[in-house]
Amino acid sequence: MRRFLLLYATQKGQAKAIAEEICEKAFAHGFSADLHCISESDKYDLKTETAPLVVVVSTTGTGDPPDTARKFVKAIQDKALPGDFFAHLRYGLLGLGDSEYTYFCNGGKIIDKRLQELGAEHFYDTGHADDCVGLELVVEPWIDGLWAALTKHFTSSRGKEERNGALKMASNASQKMDPVKPELLHLESQVELLRLDDPGRKDSEVREQNAVNRSQSSAPPAASESSLTHSIPPLSQASLNIPALPPEYLQVHLQESLGQEESQASVTSVDPIFQVPISKAVQLTTDDAMKTTLLVELDISKTDFSYQPGDAFNVICPNSDSEVQNLLQRLQLTDRREHCVLLKIKADTKKKEHLPKLQPRPYSCASSNLSHPGKLHFIFNIVEFLSTTTMEVLRKGVCTGWLAAVVAAILRPDTRVSRAEGGTAPAPQISISPRTTNFFHLPSDPSAPIIMVGPGTGIAPFIGFLQHREKLQEQHPDGHFGAMWLFFGCRHKDRDYLFREELRHFHKRGILTHLKVCFSRDAPVGEEAPVRYVQDNIRLHSKQVARLLLHERGCIYVCGDAKNMAKDVNDTLVEIISKQAGVEKLEAMKTLATLKEEKRYLQDIWS
Repeated sequence: MRRFLLLYATQKGQAKAIAEEICEKAFAHGFSADLHCISESDKYDLKTETAPLVVVVSTTGTGDPPDTARKFVKAIQDKALPGDFFAHLRYGLLGLGDSEYTYFCNGGKIIDKRLQELGAEHFYDTGHADDCVGLELVVEPWIDGLWAALTKHFTSSRGKEERNGALKMASNASQKMDPVKPELLHLESQVELLRLDDPGRKDSEVREQNAVNRSQSSAPPAASESSLTHSIPPLSQASLNIPALPPEYLQVHLQESLGQEESQASVTSVDPIFQVPISKAVQLTTDDAMKTTLLVELDISKTDFSYQPGDAFNVICPNSDSEVQNLLQRLQLTDRREHCVLLKIKADTKKKEHLPKLQPRPYSCASSNLSHPGKLHFIFNIVEFLSTTTMEVLRKGVCTGWLAAVVAAILRPDTRVSRAEGGTAPAPQISISPRTTNFFHLPSDPSAPIIMVGPGTGIAPFIGFLQHREKLQEQHPDGHFGAMWLFFGCRHKDRDYLFREELRHFHKRGILTHLKVCFSRDAPVGEEAPVRYVQDNIRLHSKQVARLLLHERGCIYVCGDAKNMAKDVNDTLVEIISKQAGVEKLEAMKTLATLKEEKRYLQDIWS
């Protein structure tokens, strides 16, 4: 059996799952995969490895390798290593990432680049899978092409051995061999894969797609009825971003619906799923705020769902029922509502189509089970944006729009008012599921000082931290608890200062020892505000921040936007460490990397 070494570097389990899939398929193709996490350095040795190497690497934070890969990356980045250290190594690498982040697939790119700098060579071209449009678009064809690349490698290696003899294996290993290029078939479909909870999609892309749709609809088919196989105006001019015609290589037909359980399984494979009632819904912002932020309380008392502050969970949402109904009416398919739409690739084409399932939406827990037993809080902004079709209509994100509609009947404008008891209307219910446990938790040592950075809804997990700490201090009045700093930011003090009263309460009681809040849009007209963003406030307290992190074993937590805030905060920390410790920028960056390795610099960020 032809053996290859298979390593994965994972943060939340995705890279591991893909590596396990490769391992399972290897036997059927005549190979044996030696599978290990990249952190298990005692189980493999790349310095002496003669078999081909396959690596699956995810990306975390603002473009960092996963936590499981930090020691590996640190080891291979040793400047003392010679340029031919891995000259004997032949490898293929699959990187996982999200193109909405600034440093796409950077975790894989860091390892890929360094392996080449140390003399390793590809036997198979690198793949970069994009979670923004669906990892499978690259992952599946990359895996399919891997077997041919491995076969070519082993065939070539065997031929060289026969020609040159076993004593020249090391020499043979250094000879270059052209890598096999995977056929990464990208979608050329005109089907619009909506990601409505992500308003960051480029307007130019939307306009280009709509132009294609309108050009197709300008010459409608002879038939006058709308159907799944053709459409006529005004369907192509609707506010929904939908294709005017299906791609020519797709066959579309209807089939009677499967059972409800099978239908739900087709939406998501997350397990287990809990149906929980909503016990309270509160609007945290004023009506004139730029964004509307809601707090929702779930009753989990009758489930075995459990969590701790810093955890996240999934909300499983449907498409907008009104939009689905509107589309069915336009297509004259209202009587076929319970049918399934089946798409099939036509014969004699090289197309591969991926239609991703409606994915669950993750949310951070914004409460502590010590403070709210049997309850789970989370907060979200209602995502709103203009449709860029010929009809400019205000649209809402898939999940946030649905949640807003679900809680509309019980929504209250003030946290002091909860849902009326004894009402005739039953509490609305939603489906949730736990997410893979992360490391965004309070330190095991309560005496360790904590710095929390969370503008906007990024404050969510820190409310849970503070609630939890308050109860712990009540239970252990003689205990030693470290200082807690919070750097919070919003636009306007009077419009979107989330959890203002709660934060003042924690500050007054000494739970929150330092509360630093900034308002980015409250500066007087024509004047420059001295502090606009959380990183500006952090910079004002450089000495204290440096002391906590460098001399008092403190922990820093960052939650919120990855593209701008998290990167700016990271750059500010580099600047602070460099100045306060009197070291070069590169050394300061290494210090931050060490903090991450020690789980003292933790990020829960999103695009």
